[in-house]
Amino acid sequence: MLQLLATISALVAVTFPHGTAVIRTPERSVTVKVELARTPDQLHTGLGGRKTLAPYAGMAFLFGSDIRGQFWMKNTSIPLSIAFWGKGGKILRILDMAPCLADPCRVYDPKVAYRGALEVNRGAFKRWGVRPGAVVTIRR
Repeated sequence: MLQLLATISALVAVTFPHGTAVIRTPERSVTVKVELARTPDQLHTGLGGRKTLAPYAGMAFLFGSDIRGQFWMKNTSIPLSIAFWGKGGKILRILDMAPCLADPCRVYDPKVAYRGALEVNRGAFKRWGVRPGAVVTIRR
């Protein structure tokens, strides 16, 4: 019975609420359509299993307070960039991440405490002129 419940649970798709991320730099504002990850299942699933990501789309990982933690790309086939922000939405660090479909998968550590993270297609932040110091605002 427990095995059946675990199998059924694995087959149920994790759903994500939608919102927008507005990134403000000194030169411009960039609006990104995002899926919001807040629950443990959403945070664990992330963009895993996706084959594509629209040019101005991404996933925002939201935490209630400052955390320190690593991200990984297990079961993710899309190359991504990730921006970590702190209190007030200020971007502290941006990392590029490579797809990983089989263990062992590399972990990506921003080496800072953060309140949220935004994943987009790899290189998008650079193309948009977004650097550490820019400010992210999430609208639900």
